[in-house]
Amino acid sequence: MIVDPPNARRDAIAARLAGGQPVSAGALAAEFAVSEDAIRRDLRALAAEGKCRRVYGGALPVSPISAPMAARIAGDQGHKHALARAAATTIRPGEFLFLDSGSTNLALVEFLPEDKDLTIATNAIDIAAAVLRRQDLKLILLGGEADPIIGGCVDAVALQALMQMRFDRAFIGACSVSEDGVGAAQLADATFKRALVARAARTVALIASDKLGRAAPHQVAALGQIDLLVVEASASAVQRAALDAAGCRGILIADPA
Repeated sequence: MIVDPPNARRDAIAARLAGGQPVSAGALAAEFAVSEDAIRRDLRALAAEGKCRRVYGGALPVSPISAPMAARIAGDQGHKHALARAAATTIRPGEFLFLDSGSTNLALVEFLPEDKDLTIATNAIDIAAAVLRRQDLKLILLGGEADPIIGGCVDAVALQALMQMRFDRAFIGACSVSEDGVGAAQLADATFKRALVARAARTVALIASDKLGRAAPHQVAALGQIDLLVVEASASAVQRAALDAAGCRGILIADPA
């Protein structure tokens, strides 16, 4: 099969990935009659757009919970702003906050109350950049090797730095929330989040409706360990009742943006 120009070939590969098919660089090169280098360039471009995850010899499709941070930032801004606006009302003057990596926590930076002597710690590059642009916030950035899927650092270096701090309030990122608790897609991220929950006096999670009832491979915390879930108004009464029955400590409903 020969598809030309390169954009058409890339679209054809993207369509397969969207359909849940893994792809091999060698097989694609033979099929499209191009070099493996050309296919690798296609796969790099698709990975940058959040449409696949590169692996040795090819690429795998991504699920919504494992899309790269860069691909998640622009989506559903209205929903994220509604959650962030509601969550910001819980913050008190002088607090030491941790903003865990996540596109909704990034949105929270815009709504942090002004002139409240807040100190923000984060492991996320985009969140740190947003905090740095605000003149009224103090920033502590945890270092380590940045993971492009997570959008920040969750390795041993970041974990060691985290263990030297105590937070008044931590906003943890979540890939899923169900009766089983809060979940994460990657083991290292889940390990980091567990440590974060243990280092915070209060823990808050901002949860879009599409994450409710979803399963993730690694448990971060039981619902009883999370002080507050901020959920969208679209969350059904049945979903809220299920969270209550599972031991949720508190639910804050975010008004639509």
